[in-house]
Amino acid sequence: TKQDMIVPTPLLHHITSENGTSVLNIETHDGVRTFRTTENCRRQLADRLKIPFAYFERMRTDQPALLDRNIDTWLHAQPEQRMVRTLDGNARAFLSDRYRRLDNYDLLAHVYPMLRELPGARVESCEVTDSRMYLKVVTSRVQFELAPGDVVHAGVVISNSETGQGSLSVSPLIFRLLCRNGLIAADQSMRKTHIGRMSETSPDEVTIFKDDTLAADDAAFFLKVRDTVQAAVSQATFSLIAERMRKTMGIKLVGDPVKSVERLAVKYLLQEHEKVGVLRALIKDGDLTGFGLVNAVTG
Repeated sequence: TKQDMIVPTPLLHHITSENGTSVLNIETHDGVRTFRTTENCRRQLADRLKIPFAYFERMRTDQPALLDRNIDTWLHAQPEQRMVRTLDGNARAFLSDRYRRLDNYDLLAHVYPMLRELPGARVESCEVTDSRMYLKVVTSRVQFELAPGDVVHAGVVISNSETGQGSLSVSPLIFRLLCRNGLIAADQSMRKTHIGRMSETSPDEVTIFKDDTLAADDAAFFLKVRDTVQAAVSQATFSLIAERMRKTMGIKLVGDPVKSVERLAVKYLLQEHEKVGVLRALIKDGDLTGFGLVNAVTG
């Protein structure tokens, strides 16, 4: 069972057992409710209270009473309202009371029926974890030939986090059949952070949200998401992006390709291992053009 609530922090109590299992006790009108904390919830709790997470975890395993005293002291000394997201008896997120709940089920309920009816559509990859949902759908109905024998298909990438670890995003995708990788068109993407209006709730009691509240607030938004998904796999949008990609075939890399990759790494904040991977792919393919560089990044 999923449930979300706005909780004044003085009504929160953290309790850790001798074996390191931690729970949040929440004082409600119906009595105290207890939820086990997930790692994500503990990280967010530690971050909010400015407790280094490594120290937080050390206290949890070695000095549980000290951890509980630290958490309760800071929660109660600086009263505020926080959103606690729960699922099946677990506190899975500790968030701002302005957090906007845009959940995976509601998202897919609006977009999946449309994707299912799309001719030639296939799910290229899908992943749902405690922290994120990621869906990549490609359609063979909408395609473009970059060069003889080099065909790309239209697709869309949809991602979301229910627990404060990323925004909801919908991005057009160019899927290249030769190498089975894809390029996201960031400038055509829709991105929505989980920030909403201030909750009108009592500072002295717990407010438990009902599912119909979420549906009423977000129905119009999810219709916009559906429209964005439709546009992402339309022939007009895809042709525009694919034509831009084809033009990169005629752009030669000037000078040392190693320096080109280094400039790219600085601009897009690539990690060292990512930079090495791009350079290796560029050299392996031998395509020293803008197109080759793009494929080295996405490969």
